[in-house]
Amino acid sequence: MRIKTLLAAFVLMAVPGFAYAECSWGRAHEVTMSCSEGTTWDAASQSCVTSATS
Repeated sequence: MRIKTLLAAFVLMAVPGFAYAECSWGRAHEVTMSCSEGTTWDAASQSCVTSATS
């Protein structure tokens, strides 16, 4: 009985840590895009395009 109680306590303490890790796991795929000077990000073509200047 004591082993079951300790195991249950361990699981209840570990689960929130796993849940937090799962939530932040997908952020590794997020990328911040920066274009060189004179270009801007075009969402339609998913690339940097030259800026129109007047």
